[in-house]
Amino acid sequence: MLSGILERVLPASQLRASDDLVHDLDLSTGDSRAKRSAFWTMLTLSALIAAGGVLTDSTATVIGAMIIAPLSTPIMGIALGIVRQERTGAVRTVVLGCLLVIGVGVVFSLVVPGSYDLMKNGQVAGRTSPGLLDLVSALATGAAGAVGLARRDVAAVLPGVAIAISLVPPLVVVGVCLGQGAMWPAGGAALLFLSNLLALVFAGMVVFAASGHGVPPEARDTRAGRRTRLVLGGLFAFVFALLAVNTTVTVLIAVWTHRVEEAADRWVSERPNASVTRVYTVSRTMYVEVRVQEAPPPVDALLADLRGRVPDRLTVVVETTRGERVEAGPVGG
Repeated sequence: MLSGILERVLPASQLRASDDLVHDLDLSTGDSRAKRSAFWTMLTLSALIAAGGVLTDSTATVIGAMIIAPLSTPIMGIALGIVRQERTGAVRTVVLGCLLVIGVGVVFSLVVPGSYDLMKNGQVAGRTSPGLLDLVSALATGAAGAVGLARRDVAAVLPGVAIAISLVPPLVVVGVCLGQGAMWPAGGAALLFLSNLLALVFAGMVVFAASGHGVPPEARDTRAGRRTRLVLGGLFAFVFALLAVNTTVTVLIAVWTHRVEEAADRWVSERPNASVTRVYTVSRTMYVEVRVQEAPPPVDALLADLRGRVPDRLTVVVETTRGERVEAGPVGG
């Protein structure tokens, strides 16, 4: 059954030759100087565009950076090199490319005021807490990109793949967060990039092997192949575990946020024309923004309502439209 599906997805009549794939994905073949020049130029420009888009919270600008970003080329080159058991220098190119983009993000962070709240920026916040669904999407995107490369008749999907897979923007976010000293958000963005990278490599290996671009069985170096699979498998398992933990934490925070919002709605109902405008979490602190025309009710009632519904020691801070900030204190404290 699986072989039949692969034959329909990768028909022999539409498959590209291995030499063509190597020419497109290996920057050290052919006119390598021109290839490398184009790669580094476009990567630098995409990093600059992404940094501007991230700091201005512009989705359209970030999408533009994704379209022109060439980082997926050496990443797919890693997958092809593993399948063909050839050293291409793609790993070195990817590492240096990552450092370049992160460096651009650090430089751009210097213009960000110290009081700027990074987590209120949608482009930053959306890339610092990846979950398992991000990994599933990346695997599907990587498979689509590999199929588009392996077949001659579906190359038109590649711009869509560039938009769907997030490579340069997370690295820019890593740089911006590092420049601002926000280590945990930087780690989250780095995890998103690493999961996308591994998903691209894994999906590319499967598709390239299935389309006949691997070395013949009699020419395989079984020891090297086993070592590579163990390293990739270990990295994939490590990233999967981190994403699973992050997904669990995200779900729990969503549940606790909903409970705080419900309790806050009951709490402010004591005041006429009062309402809760937003509830959000930063670290172990839950912020409750309320719209009131007079002083809010005593916060003790809110903390008592939350006891047993959210973790003890979770700190609650109330912020009002009158400019007041009330440190309610920890739940159960």
